[in-house]
Amino acid sequence: MKKQYQIPLEEYPMEWIAAFCGSQDKNLSMICEAFSCEIVVRNNVCKVLCEQETDFIHVQHVVQAIFEMLEHLHEIQPRDIQYITRLEKLDRLSDLSLTYQKPIGKTVNGKLIYPKTIGQRNLFRCMCKSEIVFASGVAGTGKTYLAVVYAATLLKKGEIRKIVLTRPAVEAGENLGFLPGDLKEKVDPYLRPLYDALYDVLGKEQVEKLLEKEIIEIAPLAYMRGRTLDNAFIILDEAQNTTRAQMKMFLTRMGYHSRIVITGDVSQIDLIRKKDSGLVNAKAILDGIEGISFVELTSLDVVRHPLVQKIIERYEREEGTWQESY
Repeated sequence: MKKQYQIPLEEYPMEWIAAFCGSQDKNLSMICEAFSCEIVVRNNVCKVLCEQETDFIHVQHVVQAIFEMLEHLHEIQPRDIQYITRLEKLDRLSDLSLTYQKPIGKTVNGKLIYPKTIGQRNLFRCMCKSEIVFASGVAGTGKTYLAVVYAATLLKKGEIRKIVLTRPAVEAGENLGFLPGDLKEKVDPYLRPLYDALYDVLGKEQVEKLLEKEIIEIAPLAYMRGRTLDNAFIILDEAQNTTRAQMKMFLTRMGYHSRIVITGDVSQIDLIRKKDSGLVNAKAILDGIEGISFVELTSLDVVRHPLVQKIIERYEREEGTWQESY
C-alpha cells in the first residue's frame, strides 16, 4: 500500500516550480519512473505517493538538487533530471552540490556557462590549477567545449594573448594535400566543434576578426613542429590519433605563461596499433608530474541526448565482451 509524503515548496518562486514540473509534467514523470512513485504538485506542495520510505527519501534528495540547480542556472533540461536521478541511484548526488558554484565563462549573450556534471567540474578545477591537462572521455562529455570556453574566457580577461587550436587533420594521418582549398579550408571541417564553442563565447564576427589578426590560430598538428608558444592557450583535440612522437613534439611547443589542454577518446583510436597512441602513452609516462593533470570523463558525464549515453554504455559493454573473447 502506498503512503503519501509531502515536500513543501513555498520558499520557491512560481517560475521555478513550473520549471521543476516541466512541460506537461514531463520532469515529474521522469522522476516517477526512476523511483516507482507518483508525484502531484498542488498549492506549492509536492505530494509523493510511494510504497517504500526509502523511495521518498530518494525523491526528496532529487527535488532538493533540482531547485539548487534552478537557483544557479535558472533553467533545467530533461537531461539534467536524468543525470540527477542517476546520481541519486549511485549515491553520488551530494557531489553535485559543488558543480554549479563557479561559472567557466559566459556566452556572447551574457548567459553563464557552468560545468554540468561532476566530471566536468573536475576538468574545470584541473584547468584552473594545472598548466597541462589531459582530458579523455567518450563522445558528448563536453571536454573539448569546456576547454575552448575556458580559453576564450582567459583571452577576454587578458590572461593569455593567443589561442591555438590543433588536431591530427585526418585520422591515422595528415593527408591534407588531397583536400581542396587553402590551409584554413582544409583544416576547418575537422575543427567545427572548436569553432562552435568559440562562437558561443565570443560571437562569430569577433572570432573572424581574431582569426584575421592570428590571435586565434587554427593549425594541423604537423604545422606545430619547430615552434615555441608563449602566453598562449593551446588545445589539441582528437589526441587519441596522435603518435607518441607527435605527442612529444606537441608538448614541447609549450612556452612561458602558456597552458595546454589535450582532449581525446581512447575508445576511438584510428591508428593501426592502438598502443601507439600518444594519448595512451602520455599517461603512462607523465602521470605524477606536478603541473600535469589527467581527467577521465565517463558516460555519466554525457550531456547530449539521453540516448547517446545509452548507446555509449552498450558499445562499451559490447567492446568489453569482445576483448574478453580474444
